Amino acid sequence: MKPTTLLSTLLPLTSAYTIPKDTTTPNNNAIKIPTARESAILARRILTLTPLGTISTIFPSTTSSRNPPGIEGKPHALMEYISACDPLTPSNPTLLSLNISSTFRNAANANLSLAITWTPPPLPPPPSRSFLSHLNPFSHSAPAQTQTQSYSAAALPRYSLMGYLEPIPGADDPKSDVGKLVQTCYTTAHPDARYWLPGNRIHESHFVRLVVTEIYWVGGFGDRAYIGWIDAKDWESVTEEEIEGVRLPGEEPLEGGDL
Repeated sequence: MKPTTLLSTLLPLTSAYTIPKDTTTPNNNAIKIPTARESAILARRILTLTPLGTISTIFPSTTSSRNPPGIEGKPHALMEYISACDPLTPSNPTLLSLNISSTFRNAANANLSLAITWTPPPLPPPPSRSFLSHLNPFSHSAPAQTQTQSYSAAALPRYSLMGYLEPIPGADDPKSDVGKLVQTCYTTAHPDARYWLPGNRIHESHFVRLVVTEIYWVGGFGDRAYIGWIDAKDWESVTEEEIEGVRLPGEEPLEGGDL
């Protein structure tokens, strides 16, 4: 019996990208490592499907009197709602900036980074025997199999977007064309956010975009995924057709795709 190793249980999940086949090279059954450009497409799909990210900022030299002394210059990272709702620049993540938020106060006129991690759908449950089969001593049903495979966080793609914030013109006005598109898209991804849309009576808020200037990508294990910088032009030029033409680990693969 072939021994089971940690790596062998992870292999089906560490090479689970579906990208268009390369018809110019022979199929030698080798693992195809996505290129930087293909990784940009995968990253844009993650942005489209992922509702949460972690924004890292730096406390500025002038901070609120409520902050402890000596906090200036120290890093600060918190979860934030994210979306791809900007109709003018869909490659720039859409954020709802609340003036009360320390993240957005720190980010005013400053650079920041947004970390995004792909979280695949849950693995299916293991097969189980029926209740009656347990009562029947003559049942020949096979015993339930234990689900041994699981997703390795180290094998899943994640990346960091670096840049700065700027307002999305017209997005705060629910009657404008841009405002209708942005607010409908954003509240579809985050239904609870309707309570603090611009103009609410709780906190002052505004829609902003993260203007992406640099992208650092970790696709998973380095022997089967690209790790490194993605050119901003590649990030910006990804089309909707390309985003729909790839699949991420845990998604149903495309017909005719290449793992």
